[in-house]
This record gives sequence, structure tokens and C-alpha cells, in this order.
Amino acid sequence: MALYIIILLTFLVHVGFAGSRLVVPLFAVSQGASPFVVGTVVSVYAALPALLALPAGRLLDRLGFKTPLVFGTGGVLFALLLPFIWPSLPVLYVTVCVLGVSFMFFQLATQTLAGAIAAPSERSRNFSWVSLGFASANFTGPLLSGFLIDQIGHARTFAAIAMPLIPATLFALAGSRWIPDVHTPTEKSAGSAFDLLRIKNLRDTLIASGIVSAAWDLYQFFMPLYGHAQGLSATAIGTVMSAFATSIVIVRLILPWGVKRTGEIRMLTYAMFVACAAYALFPLFQSPWTLAAISFLLGIGCGCGQPLSLALVYNASPKGRVGEANGMRITVNQVVHFSIPLVFGALGSVAGLTSVFLTNSAFLALGGCISRRAHVKSTAD
Repeated sequence: MALYIIILLTFLVHVGFAGSRLVVPLFAVSQGASPFVVGTVVSVYAALPALLALPAGRLLDRLGFKTPLVFGTGGVLFALLLPFIWPSLPVLYVTVCVLGVSFMFFQLATQTLAGAIAAPSERSRNFSWVSLGFASANFTGPLLSGFLIDQIGHARTFAAIAMPLIPATLFALAGSRWIPDVHTPTEKSAGSAFDLLRIKNLRDTLIASGIVSAAWDLYQFFMPLYGHAQGLSATAIGTVMSAFATSIVIVRLILPWGVKRTGEIRMLTYAMFVACAAYALFPLFQSPWTLAAISFLLGIGCGCGQPLSLALVYNASPKGRVGEANGMRITVNQVVHFSIPLVFGALGSVAGLTSVFLTNSAFLALGGCISRRAHVKSTAD
């Protein structure tokens, strides 16, 4: 029962959050923002989570799951209503700041809870199912937002995508009725973050998670800008981005079978090379149908990253410090989310969007080579 509620919550909350990833940059562009300014807005999504994810994980290890769930769902609801009430670029900065922190708490709580309620043999399955909730919302959110922007405008779209957060917040408030008693509180003296980084398997997982996260984040940021530059409507851009989400749903359905055949590290290596190829293809095409096909290919590369890294982090974490380790994973990812839009937004403003796609393709190729070398070394050992 608890797992199904977690999946439902991830879908309801992420519909609003994923929808905001489309409407926020398009609203900023409508206000006359340059690619660099849009990059600063999008980077704020990750600014505070990058600083707070680790202490938030420690707090979750001590206090349990309900409070972070309530704070996360209610915070996303509040943030999405702000630009509907006060539609302006300065308010947009406040919105993405609150969105980032609130969703970080929600993500920590749901992901850690999904692992805590499962036996070790069922953990990968749980993470795959929860990731399907996120992936389904990644399909629905951009598609819904793109359609609504064309029909009712940016401000009202923020209010519309906030509506699923109302039942999500009610579910979170009733958490004591459905959250099992699986939490084991830890003491403050459990150890430092550097102790976790000394665990090689955990450290390698954090690096891989950051690489895949960068590829995902760049797509969420630059595809709306690239589609807008090609003269595509918001509906067309949302459709293109939904192809990416559709691919992720399919990948996560077959992920358990793929892991059994290839292993986690090799699958992540293949995924990075597939994403590398997709990014190299983007600048060559402008048709929405072709871009949707390339987005589908990119989704194959990015789709396995989150559930695999979650399972590996959980398995490599010391007892009672899973929330902290997951917070460290989110910290790494959020540092990527914060820096990538700024760095590549500046690059896009100076050298154009083609340079952004090709640079990230090279980065993924390098990550794939490093991962392949690590796999070969571990096999030899």
C-alpha cells in the first residue's frame, strides 16, 4: 500500500515540478530575458538544494519521513501559485528557489522511504517503480504546460499545474496513517560526510550520477530555447520533450531485466555513450518530429541513471545513514544543476546553442570512457 501511495505522490508532485521546467524558461523569454538570464533563473532551482541536501538528509535520518513530505508538497504548491498571483521576472527567481528546496525535501523522503520498505532483493524493483512515477510526470508535465501556455498564457498555466499538488499535500498530511514504522533514528555523532566519500562504491556512484544528471539538466534547459529559436510553438516543444519522457518510461520498465544481463556499471557506460550520440545529433535537425526522435534516443541514455544510482547508493550506505548518503547524491546533482545552466547559458549566448550540444556530447563521451575503464579494472580485479 505504501509503495503505491509513494508512486502516486511522485506523479502528482512531479507533474507540477516538471511542468514548471518548461513554463519557467518560456515565461522568462517572454519577459525579454537572454539565454544567460534564463540560465541564472534555471540555476536557482539547484542553488539552495546544493547547500541543504546533505543536512536535510541527516535531518530525515533523525526525524523520519512525514515532515519532509508535508514541507515538500506544500512548498511546491505555494511556489507554483506565486507567478500566477505576481507574474514578473523577479518573482520567478523566488518561485524557482522555493521549488528547488521543496522538491529536494520531497525527493529525499520518497526515495529513502521506497528503499526502507523493501527487502534487499526488492529494492531495485521499488526504485524502478518510483522512477516510473517521475517519468510519467515528465511526460505529462511538459505536454500539459506547452498546451496550456498556448491556450491560457504563462501565468494561468502556473496555477493550472499547481492543482495536482492539492491532493498530494493532503496525502502527505495523512502520512501517519500509511507510512510504515521502518525508520531507525540516528544520533548526531554518526560521522562526517568525508567518511561516506571514503567508500569507493559510493563515491563512484556519485560521479556517475552527476554525469547523467548534467545530461538530463541540459536537455530540460536548452530544448525549450532551441525549439523557440527554430520557431516551434510551445505545444510542439512540449511534444518533443514528452518523447524524451516516453523513452524514460520504457527504459525503466525493462531496466531490471537489463541489469541482470549486463550489470549496473556497464549499463551506465552504455547509457552515457547513447546520450553522447543524441547530443551530437541535435544541432543537425530542426523538424519537431526529428527532434522528438532524437529526444527519445536521449531518454534511453538518461533513463536508467536515477534508479541505478539510487539502488547503488542505498546498498553502499552505512546503516542508519541512507538519508544522508542520498542527500549527498542530491548535493552532487544539484551542484551540476546550478553550474550547468550558468556555464552553458553563457556559452550559448557567446557561441550559440550548437556549441552547447557538442560540448556536452564530448563531456558524455569522456564520462563513458572513464566508466568503461573502471568497469574493465573491476573485472580484472
